[in-house]
Amino acid sequence: MNLLPRLLAALGAAFALTACATVSPPPPAPLTILVSIDGFRSDYLDRGVTPTLSGLAAHGARGTMRPSFPSKTFPNHYALVTGLRPDRSGIVDNTIYDPAIPGVKFTMADKATTGDARWWNQATPIWVTAERAGVRSAIMFWPGSDAPIQGVRPSRWLPFNQALPAVARVDQVLAWLDVPPDQRPRFATLYFDEVDTAGHDFGPDSAEVNAAAARTDAAIARLVAGLKARGIVANLVVVADHGMAPTPPDQTIFVDDLVPTDAIRTVTMGAFMSLSAVPGREAQVEAALLKPHPRMQCWRKADIPARFHYGKNPRVPPYFCLPQTGWTITTHRFKPKKPEVGNHGFDPYAPEMAAVFVANGPAFRPGARPPVFDNVDVYPLVARLIGVKPEPSDGRLADLAGVLAR
Repeated sequence: MNLLPRLLAALGAAFALTACATVSPPPPAPLTILVSIDGFRSDYLDRGVTPTLSGLAAHGARGTMRPSFPSKTFPNHYALVTGLRPDRSGIVDNTIYDPAIPGVKFTMADKATTGDARWWNQATPIWVTAERAGVRSAIMFWPGSDAPIQGVRPSRWLPFNQALPAVARVDQVLAWLDVPPDQRPRFATLYFDEVDTAGHDFGPDSAEVNAAAARTDAAIARLVAGLKARGIVANLVVVADHGMAPTPPDQTIFVDDLVPTDAIRTVTMGAFMSLSAVPGREAQVEAALLKPHPRMQCWRKADIPARFHYGKNPRVPPYFCLPQTGWTITTHRFKPKKPEVGNHGFDPYAPEMAAVFVANGPAFRPGARPPVFDNVDVYPLVARLIGVKPEPSDGRLADLAGVLAR
């Protein structure tokens, strides 16, 4: 008789333990770090100067990304973290005017505008989605992270400072991880810009680009070693915003040879030109620019080819001119004394604009080699890695499903 209460108590304890095991939450996803190497063309990885990246690629996934149009820094960084092409994200260029924000010019170098959420609020970056879902993020220099987008900041962030060395950027991310595991970010970013600068100043085939790539690779090696020393398992996703094309000085189109500069108001010149006509001069501008040109094609914004997914956003100027890859559009008056010998912004289907993609970690299948894909596909991939529901986007996880281990 005395055995029955003991037996019932033991069965109750067993059922309680089973119930606890049933409702226990799954372990959190490993840390994911999204690393951008600005201007790192896909084929730079084959130059033999990046042993760390090459090793990560050899034991993980490697692919080639097609940037969004236009193939500029801010539009493509925002495409990577929102899954929206620039025409839908609102970051349509590095330089922007918005009829809804009159009298203000958005530029990369103006902290007042890059920190103004009005320019960014048309899209929701992954760190905003993560924070709303209770997933901490630590953002080291990513276009958009200087602003409280939709009223949300990352848990950890720093305002952009180009003078901060690459190793210091790595050390800051590692410092953000030096907290108890339950307080640690599950998503982080890193941004390196030295390769892009060298590409502009010396050209993509220069020794200076190779040296910059090697220094950036060393910084990534520092990150990998720092994670290992801390016993932190991480998924690393290394990307670039665009590639780089050589732009010889003799490959220049002077637009003022075609139309008087007092008839146009340019927004951007270089790898493309975006502009409006002075009121009353529209017919003159269209007659000069919309006809065939040997090295350049111009369109009304409504007529930009559909493959570019560009031209519907109110922030896109009325006219857009795209030269052949490697050609520069400028004016005699504004031609720089020291022209850039490398540039980007060209047709994203040009091989010179192709961007690197390397992914390594427990989530990835070693040896995966996906076909060329659009960079907006990175967004649903990162959302999957950090365990949050992505916002509707232009990206397709199916295009990268083959890189995942499961």
